[in-house]
This record gives sequence, structure tokens and C-alpha cells, in this order.
Amino acid sequence: MTLDDYILSHIDPESDYLHALYRDTHLRLLYPRMASGHLQGRLLKMLVQMIRPRLVLELGTYSGYSALCLAEGLEEGARLYTFEVNDEQEDFTRPWLEHSPWADRIDFRIGDALTEVPRLGLTFDLAYIDADKRKYVEYYEMVLSCLRPGGYIIADNTLWDGHVLDPAPRPSDLQTRGIQTFNDLVARDTRVEKVILPLRDGLTLIRKKEGL
Repeated sequence: MTLDDYILSHIDPESDYLHALYRDTHLRLLYPRMASGHLQGRLLKMLVQMIRPRLVLELGTYSGYSALCLAEGLEEGARLYTFEVNDEQEDFTRPWLEHSPWADRIDFRIGDALTEVPRLGLTFDLAYIDADKRKYVEYYEMVLSCLRPGGYIIADNTLWDGHVLDPAPRPSDLQTRGIQTFNDLVARDTRVEKVILPLRDGLTLIRKKEGL
């Protein structure tokens, strides 16, 4: 038994529905590693239950696994808005979301979140960022502007398979550079409190300070 196996055998199981989605993601989609998976999914659900948000924003739906985990933790009447920029993803993802036990809590939209989210005119309690790494700084500033004081941001992939340690990424490696720039910005940003969890590919938990 590996350490990962041990961990997964000592936490809550994922539902049969989530397990089926994870399997289908690996069978039918490119880059299935992008799906959150069992451990991270259980953490997302628990964080939602701890924070008890009424409005949640997700940037980067992909196959819908993380969206379902976020929605699973929501209380009655709360809502998740999840945005996916890749319209080719819709045929796979929408049925999984709409046929899920949590469909009534999810608003799935195809489009560029940088332009579409501000048009909603909503103030969110929690945001989960797992989209184009090259645009993490832009996402962060946009999300922070529509996040309530005391609200939370969860940013995924912030250790980027260890490549954040590279002192000089190739000029063409814009994703590594994007994550490094984002991490440096958040680290010195006095508007927020922050902590990086070395879970999976790195999760940064960010809290917007009160009075902002």
C-alpha cells in the first residue's frame, strides 16, 4: 500500500456518481489529471461546509468534478456559478452537472470569466480558481474585486509540479511564469491572508481582509 492509498482509505469515500465521472474523464478527455479527484474533492466539500458560502464562483469547470464537490457542500439555497472558456468541453460536462444530485445548485456557463463574471453584478463569498495559469493574476484581481470582505479564494496548482522553483523558466513556458508571478503577488499582497497547502499540485487558501 502506498501513502496515497492509505490516505484515501482513511477519508470519506467519493460518491458513486463522482467515481463514475472521474473514470469517464480518464476515458474520454485529454489531460484527465486536471480533474480534482477524491482527496482534493473531499477537501473542497469540507471547506465549503466550514465557510458556509451563499454564492460560490469557480473559474475552470473542465469535466465538472470540482464543481460537483463544491456544490455538494453547499447549504439549501446557496449557489455555484462555474465558468469554462472552452466551448468544446460543454458536450461532456453539462450532462454530468445537470444529471447530478446537486444540479439545482449549479449555474454552468461557457465564456470568458474575465468579462462575464463582472457582468453578473454579484458579490461572492468563496471563489475557486483553476483555469488558465497564464491569467492567474488577472483572475485574482477580478475575483478580489467581487469578493466580500472576509471572503475566501482557493487557487489550485500553485506548486505546479515543483516548477515554481525554477529560477529561469523558458520564455515559452508561460504557465510556469504565470503561477510564479501569481504566487509572488499574493505573497506580498497586504489585502489578504494566505497559506499554501502542499496537497496534490498545491492549493493556496486566501482570505480577503475585513474593511476592504
